[in-house]
Amino acid sequence: MAGAAALAVVDVQQGLIDGFETDGSEVLPVIGRLARQARDASVLVVLIQHCGPTIDHPLHRSRSGWALDPMVEPGPDDLLVEKRWSDAFCETNLDDLLREASVTRMVLVGAQTEYCVDTTARRAASMGYDVELVGDGHTTSSDGLLSRQQIIAHHNQTFANLAVDGVTLRVIPSDEVSFD
Repeated sequence: MAGAAALAVVDVQQGLIDGFETDGSEVLPVIGRLARQARDASVLVVLIQHCGPTIDHPLHRSRSGWALDPMVEPGPDDLLVEKRWSDAFCETNLDDLLREASVTRMVLVGAQTEYCVDTTARRAASMGYDVELVGDGHTTSSDGLLSRQQIIAHHNQTFANLAVDGVTLRVIPSDEVSFD
């Protein structure tokens, strides 16, 4: 994979992470470590936050749940993108920011696996970005039908088996992520 990389951190916000069973204690250190690793390698880190549409939504900008988890506090050169849809590219400047930075490869982590992480990964691929989904770097909560572990495993397997002409899609463990 040639070209510049970016680490995209999707929706690691208090209002989501606080509700994730015990998974936060496993995934948050992975995401934090990758953010530090990317910054140390002078790789662009993009912190994406979902904005709830109404004041009573837990991710509304005025609510405490909107805040990023302390594990991913913005660094001085990080970019912040606010979104209203599961697709982090929809009605945002994410694509412009990535192209301006000559990014061709997205390393993707975050929450929620089956919503914003999955949708953003697929959209990035359809827009021509190589995508590395960090298999142990995204999370969700049980949905009443499937456990958190089943949802994550399903999405890792599905994404690893997608075929998109002209781009590379991979699911990799966090210890194999390289920003070189």
